Amino acid sequence: MTFTDQLRQAADDLWKKSLTHPFVIEIADGSLPTQKFSHYVQNDSYYLSVFARVQSRAASKARDMHTIARLAVHAQSTVEAEHLLHKTFFNLLDITPSPSFIPAPAAYEYTTHLLSISADGTLGEIIAAILPCYWLYWEIGEKYRYSQPNHPIYDQWIATYGDEWYGKLVDEQIYLLDQLAEQASEEQQHRMKQHFMRSSYYELRFWDMAYHLEGWPQGM
Repeated sequence: MTFTDQLRQAADDLWKKSLTHPFVIEIADGSLPTQKFSHYVQNDSYYLSVFARVQSRAASKARDMHTIARLAVHAQSTVEAEHLLHKTFFNLLDITPSPSFIPAPAAYEYTTHLLSISADGTLGEIIAAILPCYWLYWEIGEKYRYSQPNHPIYDQWIATYGDEWYGKLVDEQIYLLDQLAEQASEEQQHRMKQHFMRSSYYELRFWDMAYHLEGWPQGM
């Protein structure tokens, strides 16, 4: 069993809850209220801006040119492909981007978690922390690939994460983490697992945040 197989097994309960979360199920059947998706996409846009920074920091910690180049490509992919997708959603939902947007608590906590690891962690720890975002969305895309939301937004969302180009990005990161784990000490592997599990937890929190329109108490 590979290191990533062990991580996936350890996080299975959390991932099952994400894969069957009402937010995801209602996207797949087209019944999710657009107000909830609007809340999701605004927070996800903020999240992705941080995610690209974390990917760039990962590239700066790599030691061979191939890994540096590939991680830089991943960061560029996040900026270009994902934000283009969100721009489309913003237009369809009639959302005006605001530089003063305040992320919901779950989005803020998740990105703070990633930024902390990217500042102080090893390359392996960073990849472990960002892998659940890649991998879980791919599993969602695969699970609901043949669903028919019959909705201009949700059809596109499902198609994006079920596409083969996205799967190749996921496989690349899984392979990289397995390589890094082979070179890591037991203590480092423990931290990598801890980061992976916490990110898996925050992925579940993110669905809850969107579904329940989570926000800060008044005055915060």
